[in-house]
Amino acid sequence: MADQIRLKQDDVVAQSKQVVDVIAGGGVAIIPLDVAYAIVGNSEASIKTIFSAKDRSFEKPSGMFSNYDLLKEIQIIEPWKHDIIKAVIFDNDLPFSTVAPFRADHPMFKEVPPFVLKNSTKAGTLDMLLNAGVFHNEMTKQSLERGMPILGSSANTSLTGSKYTVDEVDPPVLAAGDIVIDGGKSKYANPEGRSSTIIDFGDFTTIRVGVCYDQLCEIFLKFDVDLKKIGMAKK
Repeated sequence: MADQIRLKQDDVVAQSKQVVDVIAGGGVAIIPLDVAYAIVGNSEASIKTIFSAKDRSFEKPSGMFSNYDLLKEIQIIEPWKHDIIKAVIFDNDLPFSTVAPFRADHPMFKEVPPFVLKNSTKAGTLDMLLNAGVFHNEMTKQSLERGMPILGSSANTSLTGSKYTVDEVDPPVLAAGDIVIDGGKSKYANPEGRSSTIIDFGDFTTIRVGVCYDQLCEIFLKFDVDLKKIGMAKK
């Protein structure tokens, strides 16, 4: 697109504000995460653009950028399970996504269009991405301050594997971005095309095996939760 803004990652705080401003205005952003590049928005138009550009089925909901403060307010998770989350993101500084029931009446969702909320949740649960790098963490902080969720998914054509540099992002997906931040190669780039590991915090099934999965399994075992034995969630 002729008016696309493309920047090299520099001042994370300032650029995050610029990205959040674009999203608040109904636009789409492509940004670098440690797990993979992501394409995100907030409005009905932006979410429709993202799904169309990715050729993604509406059966696969978007996820939400989060941090621990936001998770505590929104997701409904038993208290003891919070110790596992803190062990992952604070003690071991690893990224992952949690899926759990959520408080749809939380103020963060007050201005979210019904279409967007419907396609960012599934069966009363919400996917929240945690600790996915400096850009993710700063954008989440600013989104919480502004009371505006950041929603989206990996910046790739659906089912083709995650992309770890701007140059790898499929042209139709890249063209959908009103602003693109080039942060170089993602920290957890891998030949399998994996992004974040997603764990259902209701029954501890693995929804998606992603980066750092073996490390996560070791951490969960310390809390007597054997992710590999529990296995994958039924699709």
